[in-house]
Amino acid sequence: MCGRFALIVDASVLADVFDVDPPRGLQPRFNIAPTQTIPIVRAEKVAPRECALVRWGLIPSWAKDEKIGARMINARGETVAEKPSFRSAVKTRRCLIPADGFYEWVRTEDGKQPHYVHFSDGRPFAFAGLWESQTSRSSRQILTIPLPMGHGPHPPLNDHDARPSSR
Repeated sequence: MCGRFALIVDASVLADVFDVDPPRGLQPRFNIAPTQTIPIVRAEKVAPRECALVRWGLIPSWAKDEKIGARMINARGETVAEKPSFRSAVKTRRCLIPADGFYEWVRTEDGKQPHYVHFSDGRPFAFAGLWESQTSRSSRQILTIPLPMGHGPHPPLNDHDARPSSR
């Protein structure tokens, strides 16, 4: 599963590619990890397309503890519509997750070696995503997201066949 990705392009490039206002305060990051804040591109029925900052890790609307989001960082594309945690979001709260690349780990004789998967020209792409919104006990709104996983267009790099869904 994709547990790390990178987003190093300038915010103005993301604005051009995804036709949104440039995200504020976006800094280049080479090692984005679960529970960190990431940009998403979403379009709601009554609002124009926007770039929003969310926490990576889905907290389902029914969850009583925010810590569950650290465990729900990915969703299998093949079953996402069937799982209670994602069922509602997959119907109405889909989004794009901008990235420049992601890390896959390959087993070697010496352990695991990370491989950075990206376009050779450095252009950004997007993962498919879902988002949720809820109000925490401290009355702040939390937007969260898992990365849907599926069979990507590139060959497997290691011993699992799930890849970030980038269609």
